Amino acid sequence: MSAGYDTIIIGAGAAGLYAALHAGRRERKVLVLEHNGEVGAKILISGGGRCNFTNVNADDPKRYLSANPHFARSALARHTQHDFIALVNKHGIAHYEKTLGQLFCEGARSSAKIVRMLLDECTSAGVEIKTNWRVNAVRRTERFIVETMLGAYEGGALVIATGGLSIPKLGASGFAFNIARQFGVPVIETRPGLVPLTFAASDLAWMSALSGVSTDIIARVGKIEFREAALFTHRGLSGPAILQASSYWRAGESVIIDWLPSMDEDVLARRKRERPKAQLKTALADLLPERLAAALLSWSAGEAPALQNIALGDIKDAGLINLVRKLKDWPLTPVGTEGYAKAEVMVGGIDTNALSQQTMECRATPGLFFIGECVDVTGWLGGYNFQWAWSSGWAAGQAI
Repeated sequence: MSAGYDTIIIGAGAAGLYAALHAGRRERKVLVLEHNGEVGAKILISGGGRCNFTNVNADDPKRYLSANPHFARSALARHTQHDFIALVNKHGIAHYEKTLGQLFCEGARSSAKIVRMLLDECTSAGVEIKTNWRVNAVRRTERFIVETMLGAYEGGALVIATGGLSIPKLGASGFAFNIARQFGVPVIETRPGLVPLTFAASDLAWMSALSGVSTDIIARVGKIEFREAALFTHRGLSGPAILQASSYWRAGESVIIDWLPSMDEDVLARRKRERPKAQLKTALADLLPERLAAALLSWSAGEAPALQNIALGDIKDAGLINLVRKLKDWPLTPVGTEGYAKAEVMVGGIDTNALSQQTMECRATPGLFFIGECVDVTGWLGGYNFQWAWSSGWAAGQAI
């Protein structure tokens, strides 16, 4: 048995490293165990290598999914995006704001600067980190015993920061849920989130020919909607709007698409008065990518294909308005998703009703904490999931 630690953290991703450095600042003796050969694997690939590390709106709890929608509120309010930005600024990491409040590091492969920042802070705080260190078992006596391939370690607190099931090629696993089962912690059913949607052959008949086409849309699932780009793929639909909607989508449900989000329903009727001799397909191609306009006309309604080559002036206003209404309320029913391999996050996870909202500690097992993606808190696309990692890691770091 090794010398004891105040805290053992399993997982050296965003949440684990952030919890470690804050516990270390409190002069706690901290050990971090990581089964990969390097720390922060997801950080390094995020944002195309530029790391979308938070969002200017990241403290809004309404932008997080959970079976308990109020759970994230405390951590997000007590350690906000402004706190993390201050740390980034302290380390002189240049960054910029992209669309919808997304904050990225500047420069190719600049996500490595965030990892370096976290490691430097951990070093300053006296945190010990071991990589390529696989955990074989965890048990609890008066303290927690973590058995590894190279010996056992003892800690007064144990923090599980091993992430969820998304992107298994980076080492994602169900380790957190194995620990949860061992200690009787309930788990909310998991599924891929922020993931491309797949479709049946009947829809792919027109979608696959549009692979590579992107357009601005509104995607709506139930009462939630997102306006961003959609991208056609050989398997269905991707792009930010679709990824956002996917986190809310359940099997059997439809996703409602507005292909003309900036347009009023009389847009073609008004074009008719301006250019009565213009063909319908030409007028619609002024509003949408040409190939998409043609495909939607062919599939929108029984009479639409026949009307493609007819001049706008020969179509009644009511017919044009009806067509636009269909394009603005177009139901698509996915048959599935591209799974965890392509998912940016996992939806579901450790039941938050079992955790303290203030500290992330298990109510029934004092000293056991779960943080980050393995918890049933999933953020929107655009830096929100990193902020949950920072906020939940900070909350645990104040208690361990």
